[in-house]
Amino acid sequence: MNSKIMVSVSCITYNHEKYIAAALDSFIMQKTSFNYEILIHDDASTDKTAEIIREYEQKYPNLIKPIYQKENLYSKNVDVDDLNTERATGKYIALCEGDDYWIDPLKLQKQVDYMETHSDCTLCVHAAYIVNVNGRKIKPVRPNAGNKIFTVEEVIEGGGGLFATNTMMYPRHLDADKPDFYKKAPVTDYPLAIYLALKGKVYYIDEFMAAYRKGVSGSWTNTEQSSLEKIIKHVNNTEIMLEYLNQHTNYQYDEAINNKNNLNQFKIMIAQERFEALKEDKFKAIFKKLEKKEKTKILIKQYFPRSVRAYKRLRKKYKIK
Repeated sequence: MNSKIMVSVSCITYNHEKYIAAALDSFIMQKTSFNYEILIHDDASTDKTAEIIREYEQKYPNLIKPIYQKENLYSKNVDVDDLNTERATGKYIALCEGDDYWIDPLKLQKQVDYMETHSDCTLCVHAAYIVNVNGRKIKPVRPNAGNKIFTVEEVIEGGGGLFATNTMMYPRHLDADKPDFYKKAPVTDYPLAIYLALKGKVYYIDEFMAAYRKGVSGSWTNTEQSSLEKIIKHVNNTEIMLEYLNQHTNYQYDEAINNKNNLNQFKIMIAQERFEALKEDKFKAIFKKLEKKEKTKILIKQYFPRSVRAYKRLRKKYKIK
C-alpha cells in the first residue's frame, strides 16, 4: 500500500455525543487499497463529544487527527469547513458531519476508483438515506435511478437537497480558490456542488452508501429551518448567492437560476397559504411537475384549511411524527 494519503475525511462536529461514535466507526470500517486520514474539527462542544473523540484518537493515533476548539468558531461566522480542509493532505476530500455516518465499508474505495480513472470528474456523489435521530430510515436521497453524470443546470436547479452532503468527494486542489458566490452563501454544500460542477463533471453512483441524519438538536436544519421567517431569510440569502453565481458565469446559467428562484418562491407562497401562486404561469409550470403526493398536499391545504389546522393541533398534542 502506498504510504501517501489518498483521501482526507473532513468531519465537523458540535455537541454530537450521541452520534459521533457512529460516524467515527463508519470511517474506521472503510476497506481501502490506499491510506486515508480522518480530520475531526470539534467546535468547542459543551457535551462529551470531545471526550469520545479523544478515546478514538488514543486508539487510532495514526488515523484520527482532531482539533479541539476552546471557543465556538461557527457562531463567529468562521468557515469551519474550510478551516478543517486546509490541513488536508489527501488527493481527495470526503465530507461527513459528526451526526451523519456511512453504511458501506467500500464507499471510499468505490468513489476513488471512479475518480482515479476519470480525471475530468470534480465531484463524485451517491445515494443516501435520510434517517431520524435514532437511525430509522425516513426517505431516500436518490436523484436518479441508475448512475449518471449531472449537468451544471441540474445541480443548480436541484438545490442543496439534490445530494446528501456526506456523499460528496472531490479533488483537494479545488478547495484552495473558491469563488465569491461560494463565500456569499448561507450554507456551504449547495454552492460547493455548483462550484465543483463548473470545474468538471459530477458523477452520481446509484448505490446507498450513507445515512444523513435529520432532527438533531442544534443542527442547521433544526435551527435555521425552524420557522417560516428563518426559511424566508435563507431563501433570500440563497437568491443573493445565485445572483453572484450569475455574474461569475456571465449569465450562462441564467435560466436554471431563474427556475431555482421561482421554485423557492413557490414553496414560500404555498407555506404562507398564498394559493394565488397557482394561477401564475411560472408557478403553474412548477405545480405540474410535482409528484402526485405533493400536488394532493397542496390542494388539501388550499381547499380544506380547517381540517389541516385541526390535524396539526392533534399531531402537536399527541406528539405524532
